[in-house]
Amino acid sequence: MTRRVVLLFLAAFLLIGSAGQAQAAGYRYWSFWARDGDSWVYATQGPSLVRPSDGDVQGFRFAVSENSGDAAQPRGTADFATICAKTPAEDGSKRVALVLDFGTASDAPSGETPPAPRTACAQVSPDATTADALAAVADPLRYNTNALLCGIAGYPKSGCGEQVARNEGSQDAGSQEESTATAAPDEKSTQDDNGPSVGLYAGIALVAALAGAAAWQARRRGNATD
Repeated sequence: MTRRVVLLFLAAFLLIGSAGQAQAAGYRYWSFWARDGDSWVYATQGPSLVRPSDGDVQGFRFAVSENSGDAAQPRGTADFATICAKTPAEDGSKRVALVLDFGTASDAPSGETPPAPRTACAQVSPDATTADALAAVADPLRYNTNALLCGIAGYPKSGCGEQVARNEGSQDAGSQEESTATAAPDEKSTQDDNGPSVGLYAGIALVAALAGAAAWQARRRGNATD
């Protein structure tokens, strides 16, 4: 095998390696969750569409994740009785317990520090959505032009579901429930998130082609020697 073929093999393997690293991208966003018993379930609708019942617990978590399958769950207390203990029931209203997890320093945008996780009990009208409940206890909220929830209680100050390298953020173990996210990262790049990249396939094809070329060259040299 000539030096040129060896160098081409090396280039092909580097291409495969870089393609694999490119797949490690994630999205920095607020995910939305509903409490079901002792477990968090990734919400199947956005907070502006969900109309929780009195006594429900809803959660939000800011983190970097590749897709809804590995999104980090809210941390901390998630018991309605505890969160709403100081908010007595009133006729003509409902109480919704909210768990707000602003994430870790490693998930924070550059120059920002996440507030400590907290809980709140929103007392709102019977027909209020989760977004209404959130606005009642966690202003200011920030949305983008597509009505995507970007900031809760002023955090973060900027950005909205932006793609970041995975080593720029980390997250705790998340729910394996598959559905839509508050920032819907799966909709941004389904191919990149869930399957091999074109570069990876190209690298594999190149390695196979070079292997064939090297074998042919070896046979040619053997025939010439004979």
